[in-house]
Amino acid sequence: MDENLKELIINNSDSIVDNWMNEVGRIKAGNYTASISDELYENTNREFVNVIFTSIQNQGSSKVVEEFSEKIINLGWPLSYITDGLQIFRRVTIDFLLAQADQVDSNHFSNVLTSVDEWIEPLIRQLVNEYSGSWENILSLQRVALQELSAPLIPVMERITVMPLIGTIDTDRAKLIMENLLEGTIKHNSEVVLIDITGVPVVDTMVAHHIIQAAEAVRLIGSTCILVGIRPEIAQTIVNIGIDLSKFPTRSTLEKGFTKALEITEREVVDLHVKNQGIEDIMHSLKGE
Repeated sequence: MDENLKELIINNSDSIVDNWMNEVGRIKAGNYTASISDELYENTNREFVNVIFTSIQNQGSSKVVEEFSEKIINLGWPLSYITDGLQIFRRVTIDFLLAQADQVDSNHFSNVLTSVDEWIEPLIRQLVNEYSGSWENILSLQRVALQELSAPLIPVMERITVMPLIGTIDTDRAKLIMENLLEGTIKHNSEVVLIDITGVPVVDTMVAHHIIQAAEAVRLIGSTCILVGIRPEIAQTIVNIGIDLSKFPTRSTLEKGFTKALEITEREVVDLHVKNQGIEDIMHSLKGE
């Protein structure tokens, strides 16, 4: 960048900042930042412009750029906030430099454009790269956290566990379901595992195939898998695509599936009131004798 132009920009930073703030303020009402409070918007804009001037003074400062990119992501603002702001700053800066010249010829005009571009374009790339890298990292962490929660195996009683499935099942998630199912069955010493598909919106051939594979894997390690949450439309789909569920008990609701699990583990639900009433009748009968 031309050192004379650089000095001129830095010495007149207040004027350039004011012009930039006015221009950026005009686009607030009609874009993604319309719902943001004026105070937060103005404070963030001032921080943004400070990042820009810090970059030109220090010929690029990766730390402030990285910190600002992370802040924008945490605020939930899109990448276009950064690109729009930098393009507006480029235009305001060029207009200011041209206005300071006594005479604007083609050489001066070209020098101004080239100098500003040499400064702004690397900053655009740096901010976009930092934003994209931070965003991808956050998405990766969220994806891992979501996967850990997307196929939990929950012990509800000794030797009985439940895996509630919610949402779409793709190949990657099916693999995770299989792994969690097998590891959890062994870990909890489960004799019966209930797979609840009540929250799965669509059961097509692929989804049904993955569920059958998971149930078969549980059967091979010596446990029984009960498929629950079979809605009428899912039952019809399973019949139409020719999926064989004869090896696995199925129930329409988790409640009915749990009753079946108790039966398999040689237990049952007993009404304590009825049981106590029966004991009282026996006691009365003994006293009568």
